[in-house]
Amino acid sequence: MFEPIEALDAYNKNINILIGSGASADLFPTLALEIKDSKGEWETIEKLATKFETRHEKHTALFMHYYNTCIYPVQTFSPSAVKDEKGLANLANYEVFLKTLLGLLDRRKDLNRKINIFTTNYDGCLAHSADNILMKGSHDFVVNDGASGFHKKHLHAKNFNTFQCQTGIFERTNYGIPQLNIIHLHGSVYWSKSDEKIEVKYTNDFKNLLNPQTIGKIKKFSTFLGTKGGATANIPFVSFTRQQMDRFWSEYHKLPIVNPTKWKFHETVFEEHYYQMLRLLSYELEKPNSILITFGFSFADEHILKLVQRSLSNPQLQTFICCYSQGNAAAMREEFKQWKNVKVIGPPDGVKMDFTNFNKYIFSLKPETYAPSEAGAGL
Repeated sequence: MFEPIEALDAYNKNINILIGSGASADLFPTLALEIKDSKGEWETIEKLATKFETRHEKHTALFMHYYNTCIYPVQTFSPSAVKDEKGLANLANYEVFLKTLLGLLDRRKDLNRKINIFTTNYDGCLAHSADNILMKGSHDFVVNDGASGFHKKHLHAKNFNTFQCQTGIFERTNYGIPQLNIIHLHGSVYWSKSDEKIEVKYTNDFKNLLNPQTIGKIKKFSTFLGTKGGATANIPFVSFTRQQMDRFWSEYHKLPIVNPTKWKFHETVFEEHYYQMLRLLSYELEKPNSILITFGFSFADEHILKLVQRSLSNPQLQTFICCYSQGNAAAMREEFKQWKNVKVIGPPDGVKMDFTNFNKYIFSLKPETYAPSEAGAGL
């Protein structure tokens, strides 16, 4: 049985959301792979990146695969180009989710009416979906991505502490405009280094770092990683010259995203912002009457895992960890077993907690009661 989060009891608290790659799983590939290691456990790009760290050609081939299959599709993403049913449903779920948050903010009376959405995704689904809601004119709210400026927008942590309010004609009344803070913990493809600042520009006119010949060279490697039945020991070898590898890494290290190996940025300006955002997350979770809701997030980033666990010493922080499967839920219950202010929510037998089920049964202004015959989409 799905256990709903009583959203109407939470509207006047400090709400923080943490979402991961599971939220965009029907739009972009995740770090999961279709092959298993010698112990019969599923491989991921993170695991292979660690195993291949000293095997330069395999390490390079893996990150070429990662860039071509996971990063480049995000760089060139356009919501209007999505035609498949699952992708359209994924975008619709983002809008449903944001409207739930806005519904909570509509019930608040204080001036500072904001919700923080922390995400480890480097896609623009949150921003695109928020913009689509604004274009429809059904909701009045502000999207704060931490950037300020006119012709050029630069990112700064202090911008997340601002909010807008409207006054009456004679300035006798004040009304706080609902605000969604979108905070990218692992970077964003829409960031770029501008001197010692981070520039934010929502375009998708990126060029692929890999030329057609290189893509053809890693095709067999990529196909193997994405085909069920394979084993780590049988991963095909790809040969590169030192010049080819150096050229790729030189361009790859300029990307404004966290590297899956040890969760690090390569540019100091991005690294500094990463730790500023971790401090912001910590600060928000230490406030009185705070709530943290996680969805589609595996806690693979140990910095975030330890930060959340330290923050749980705040007795007024209530955390809800929403898990995709019963196996994930069992692992999270073990990880957080010593904290009583954590509730791990998993799906019923034979059902997965996808974005649709999360919006429908878990996090909604009016959550529905789960009936097995209605959950076919989550099987």
